[in-house]
Amino acid sequence: MSEMVFRLPAPGPDPMLTDLDGWTKVEGNPTMKTWVQHKTIDGSVISGTWEATTGTWHAVSQFYEFVHLIEGQITLTPEGGEPVTMVAGDAFAVEAGFRGTWKIEKPVRKHFCIKLA
Repeated sequence: MSEMVFRLPAPGPDPMLTDLDGWTKVEGNPTMKTWVQHKTIDGSVISGTWEATTGTWHAVSQFYEFVHLIEGQITLTPEGGEPVTMVAGDAFAVEAGFRGTWKIEKPVRKHFCIKLA
C-alpha cells in the first residue's frame, strides 16, 4: 500500500491500559484501552481505537480530537457548560483546552484522530 494511504489494522493484542494524561477517575472505576494504530509521517497526528467501561473521568485535553463513536454512549460536560450526549454512530470534535467530564454511560468503542502539534 502507498505510504500516502494507510489502512488502519484491527486493534492488536497489546493496548495501552493506563489512563490518558490529564484524565482522573471521579465516579466508578472505569478502565480504558488505547491502540495508536497510525502516526503521520511528521508525527503531528495520531489515530486509532479507544475503548472504555462505564464510569466518569474528569479530563483536561491539550489537543484537538475528532471522534467517531462506534459503540456505546458518552455524555461530555465542559466545565461551566451544558452536557452533550453522544451515541453510537455520532461523530464529534473536542477542542484543545477542553476541561470537563466524560461520563461513559454504556461501554464505548471509538475511532479517534488527535492533532498533537
